[in-house]
Amino acid sequence: MALFDKLFLSEILGEPVLDPRGEELGRVKDMVVVKAEPLPRVDALLIERKGGLYRIPWQDIILFNKRIIAAQTYGDALSAYDLKADDLCAVRDILDKQIVDVNGAKVVRVKDIKLEGYEAEAVLIAIDVGIRGILRRLGVERKGEDFLKVFKATLPFNLISWNYLEPLQPKLASIALTVPRQMLSELHPADIADIISRVSLQEGAAFLKNLDVDVAAETLSELSPETQAGIIKDLDAEKASDIIEMMSPDEAADVLGDLPAEKAKEILERIEKEGAKDIQELLSHEEDTAGGIMTNEFLAYPPGLTVRETLERFRKDALDLETVYYVYVMDEQERLSGAVSLRELVMSDPEAKLSDIMETKLKTITPDEDQKVAAKIISKYNLLALPVIDTDGALLGIVTVDDIVDRLLPPEAKKK
Repeated sequence: MALFDKLFLSEILGEPVLDPRGEELGRVKDMVVVKAEPLPRVDALLIERKGGLYRIPWQDIILFNKRIIAAQTYGDALSAYDLKADDLCAVRDILDKQIVDVNGAKVVRVKDIKLEGYEAEAVLIAIDVGIRGILRRLGVERKGEDFLKVFKATLPFNLISWNYLEPLQPKLASIALTVPRQMLSELHPADIADIISRVSLQEGAAFLKNLDVDVAAETLSELSPETQAGIIKDLDAEKASDIIEMMSPDEAADVLGDLPAEKAKEILERIEKEGAKDIQELLSHEEDTAGGIMTNEFLAYPPGLTVRETLERFRKDALDLETVYYVYVMDEQERLSGAVSLRELVMSDPEAKLSDIMETKLKTITPDEDQKVAAKIISKYNLLALPVIDTDGALLGIVTVDDIVDRLLPPEAKKK
């Protein structure tokens, strides 16, 4: 086999394949690709001949380049070929399929495939996801280059090496490509969520399932409620519980609240007892109330604790909390007595007691109050968190400014 120079798949599609006498066997319709090291290789050409599909094994190809493709096979030796379920075809299964570009943190489509010779084989070395791939397939790539030269600009190449790609599913034949998952874990969870929102729920579940649990939990919290529920339903209960357990109780409650009761119960049963209790408490509140958007993760200490002692505890206790804006002060009956901002805590005399520096004139809300009321209070008084108390003054949780922004933004500004 002779492969002259590198070429793209689109440059040979529809081109004739000649027999040893120079007569046309048929025209290139597709090619069968198999997994190999170091790169996938072409196993056979599929040609169209008199309306039928025929397979020419790669070992029968003697010339393969942009100008001529020839085989050592004659037409009478060809037999019709029916595609098998496990065949991976370059045109059918790869071209125009979505892939994840980790560098751009986005979903793109395969516009073309670049081929190169390697030890008597033709291997797939890269995919083209740019405008060049589109123009090449239309047969106007050179015209595009000439047009841009008028403006002293160049037509960029946008190739992604095959080394950075792998099948989304274990079977190579079901080719929805993605970058290696360890690279996905290095992206910001919001970027991963944006990628997941652009693929099917099944593919999204495959993404999430193979991420580190911490990253998966952060990513899930960035997705829309509909996508969250769809993905969690597609995961087994054990994996789903591992991810849910890493989320803050309020975010976990939001996800479980959108699931069928039986699925939510199955997941809750696998979560550590204390964490499950916190989530169940939040699930008991109506979704559009202060209780429905609050979190029951907060820091509260007795009034007699000194600033020094508070800071020592804070360093340990805050490690497992998502956000901390204030330290709350509660009496022995767990009634809210006051609050101290982190700035005030750091700036105060280490020997001063919390009761000496706490703010006692606090704005609070009850759990059954509408979430819009909580938003108005937070906005009016420039609060970072609003305490939620019961009729006896016991501190049940807090509504943070993050919760308000996430819940009450207009639809077009929300997470995708």
